[in-house]
Amino acid sequence: MKSSDPPVVVAHNIRTSVQKAWHAIIDPDKMRQWYFRQIMDFRPEIGFKTQFAVKVEARTFTHIWEVNQVVRLQKITYNWKYLEYPGSGDVTFELIPAQNHVMVKLVNKVTEDFPDDIPEFKRESCIKGWEYFIGQNLKAYLES
Repeated sequence: MKSSDPPVVVAHNIRTSVQKAWHAIIDPDKMRQWYFRQIMDFRPEIGFKTQFAVKVEARTFTHIWEVNQVVRLQKITYNWKYLEYPGSGDVTFELIPAQNHVMVKLVNKVTEDFPDDIPEFKRESCIKGWEYFIGQNLKAYLES
C-alpha cells in the first residue's frame, strides 16, 4: 500500500450500543476476543504506545501503535507501523449511532509507503483483513 492510494474504508452496521462498541475497540481484554489475541495493553489516551508481535508463516510483524486522537464514545485514531518493515498508516475507528445499531466505520490511511513484495501489504489483503476484523469478528463479538 502506498501513501498515494485512497484510504481503505470499511463500514458495518452492528446491533449494539455505542458504549459496548467503544469498549470493544479500547479495552484490551475485549480487543483480544475479536482483534489480536497478542495485545497486552491498550489505553485510549493520546500518546499511548503499545507493541505486540504477530507471526505469519515465517514472517514476524511486530505491530507498533501510537494513539493520536481520542473522542470518547465516538472516535479513536492510532498510527500503525511495524518494527521489521518500513511503512506507516493511521487507523481510525468511528462509531456512528443509529436507532437500533451502531455503524462502525474504519478508515486506514497510509502515511508512508509499505513494501510491495510483502503479500500482507497489498491493498486487497488490507481490505480483506479489515472486512474480517470488523464485518465478521467484531460484529459477531458484539451481536452475540
